[in-house]
Amino acid sequence: MPVNKIEGTFNVKDASIGIVVSRWNSFITERLLEGAVDMLKRHGVDESRIDVVYCPGSFEIPLVTSRLAEKGRHDAIICLGVVIRGATPHFDFVAGTASRGISDVMLKYQIPIGFGVLTTDSIEQAIERAGTKAGNKGGEVAMTVLEMISLASQIDSM
Repeated sequence: MPVNKIEGTFNVKDASIGIVVSRWNSFITERLLEGAVDMLKRHGVDESRIDVVYCPGSFEIPLVTSRLAEKGRHDAIICLGVVIRGATPHFDFVAGTASRGISDVMLKYQIPIGFGVLTTDSIEQAIERAGTKAGNKGGEVAMTVLEMISLASQIDSM
């Protein structure tokens, strides 16, 4: 059993957060954005420290995220998008590329990145995850990046 226990908190009021939002399926991504911003503000992040950048779709999120991370302006980045399964393999390509690309950026730049790209089988499932009975995944991802900012800071100060 470890002697020193390290856990992140949600008390990172001075954090600067970038949010990358896909315009594709905007009726869902805008709700995810509302949930993320609301959660950040509830935990003391000032609106002036939140930058929102829109891109065409989930496929483009990794490039925009990489460009933001490269600037070094943000303590964390939240990625919000929606990929809904259809009758073609397009879903697999877009979802896989977004996931892998976002992960690659996080590891390359050593910055917490919240994966809020919904991958669902139907529009109804996406709507459920954007603020109805399944909660708002945008808010959940915001909590994750706040905790990761705190955790990374504690690890860096070891």
